[in-house]
Amino acid sequence: MMLRFVRRRVLAIVVGAALVVPAAWIELAARLDAWWIEGLALIAGATGLAILWTGIAGVPPDWIDR
Repeated sequence: MMLRFVRRRVLAIVVGAALVVPAAWIELAARLDAWWIEGLALIAGATGLAILWTGIAGVPPDWIDR
């Protein structure tokens, strides 16, 4: 499912940004005392950044014909 998801570039960019923006806000601006929320924000931010980058850069081909 994830491989089919990242092939749709616009959707991958939107979902990646939707994960990165709140995670960045929690890490940089929010004043929370719950350590586990910051941990979830790191995981969501890293996942969102990976999906966002894949949406921007595209999926590389499986092989290169020469």
